[in-house]
Amino acid sequence: MDAQGQESFREFVANRSPALLRVAVLLSGGDRHAAEDLLQNALIKAAGRWHRIDEPEAYVRQVLYRQQIGRWRLRWPQREVVVPEAPEPSPVRGAGDGSGTEAAELRVVVRRALSRLTARQRTVLVLRYFEDLPEAEVARQLGCSVGTVRSTTHRSLARLRMIAPELRALNVGAEPGQPGCSPVEVHP
Repeated sequence: MDAQGQESFREFVANRSPALLRVAVLLSGGDRHAAEDLLQNALIKAAGRWHRIDEPEAYVRQVLYRQQIGRWRLRWPQREVVVPEAPEPSPVRGAGDGSGTEAAELRVVVRRALSRLTARQRTVLVLRYFEDLPEAEVARQLGCSVGTVRSTTHRSLARLRMIAPELRALNVGAEPGQPGCSPVEVHP
């Protein structure tokens, strides 16, 4: 990589790493260390091909998704964490209570619920709702059929509602663009 390429790569990393790390945290189920590893590996791959990449952010996101797919395939039997007793759900306060904590509480609830999904379920939900990709694009990104994306999304949302029933009141999981859809932003 020449000096100009190194400079543009450094600039890309400095400017886009926070947003890419948020995606990696969601993909890794809230495990920040695993997310940092995921992002670091994606950036290493991007650095080696930097002069050939037309859209760096799209390339790095694609590598993140593919690496996450590889992780869930390698660790298939260890997909779920078994806990002796289910934690008590924390109630989500109504909007406008003035405390300013409802958004933070919602992020914690969503992050905990996502961490209890399988890596495949989490990846589909992150691509579909956090990245706001259409089903066809999610299928293309993951290398599967649109039907697989739909069924995985349906099962993932059902499990999410079971894990965190307090999200039901917010209508989390409604299809994007439909009435009652509450976009939920989760920041690491």
